Amino acid sequence: MSERGEVCRTLSLMRSVVCEELGPPEKLGIVERPEPEPGPGEVRVAVKAAGVNYVDGLIAAGRYQVKIPPPFVPGSEVAGVIDAVGTGVDHRRAGERVFATVGLGGFAEAVVMRSEAAVPIPDTLDFAQAASFHQAYCTAWFSFRRRITLQKGEWVLVTGAGGGIGLAAIDVARSLGAHVIAVASTPEKRELAQRAGAEAAIDGANEDVKTRAREIGGGGIDVVYDAVGGTLAEPALRALRDDGRFLVVGFTGGIPKIPLNLVLLNNRRIVGIEWGGWAMKHPDENRALVDEVLEQIAAGALHPVAPQERPLEQAGQAIADLLERRAAGKIVLVP
Repeated sequence: MSERGEVCRTLSLMRSVVCEELGPPEKLGIVERPEPEPGPGEVRVAVKAAGVNYVDGLIAAGRYQVKIPPPFVPGSEVAGVIDAVGTGVDHRRAGERVFATVGLGGFAEAVVMRSEAAVPIPDTLDFAQAASFHQAYCTAWFSFRRRITLQKGEWVLVTGAGGGIGLAAIDVARSLGAHVIAVASTPEKRELAQRAGAEAAIDGANEDVKTRAREIGGGGIDVVYDAVGGTLAEPALRALRDDGRFLVVGFTGGIPKIPLNLVLLNNRRIVGIEWGGWAMKHPDENRALVDEVLEQIAAGALHPVAPQERPLEQAGQAIADLLERRAAGKIVLVP
């Protein structure tokens, strides 16, 4: 250990998942790269788990709204241990367990970040949970506590309910006293959703979503949390009651085309949800939001699921499973 308290590492090379050219996830490969050194105001984190998200596949394929020129290391959510501290950092120390959203670079054995980005992991979370709850839970909390105010007793319809985004929305809505109906495509995903707190589940592939949601919700739904889009968006919108709110969260099923007369009828409202962009523009407000989520986890009101753990070498397969909607729950890579 050095005089500054840094943990000294003997290896100068580390393994990273590298996107050498934009394309399908099978093009991703493991490359040994020099281990990064933290600069002023930065820390280096030895990654213990990296969350795999749908957007990682879009970025690697060049299908995301922002094009990243290769080569680059995908992965934005990480959890691990600080093992080196740059000059000027006095609020983080070597040996701390932290999680962070880093934008890129997460699918590696180590990553350097601004010290302010590293958030201590509460004792209630292990590395895998800490690497996989951040985006999903902050998106749900932002949706229900900032973009709208979800009321106790309201009915919420969650599409894509068996994935990480959907499971977090179910957990957050349930913690706020709402009733949740899950829409998911497989029995495994519907079971996961009900274990997370959904009171009922609809087979989005084989059932009439609008009719079933209205039956279960006593005539209509108050809020739709739509992370799928595609062909599910219109029946979900039609399930809303008067003054219902439709939250646009994502488009894993494609960007839908919806007749706007369905919004005019019954005074429905459409609300866009883009937590990541908001967080970058409002860092202080976002930190307060993250603290609120962590407080709820520490109090036992929220319960992030234990994700599937896969080795770094399976990054391409993990992303493919998300893009093709085979995965249930969350996935993390363990270097």
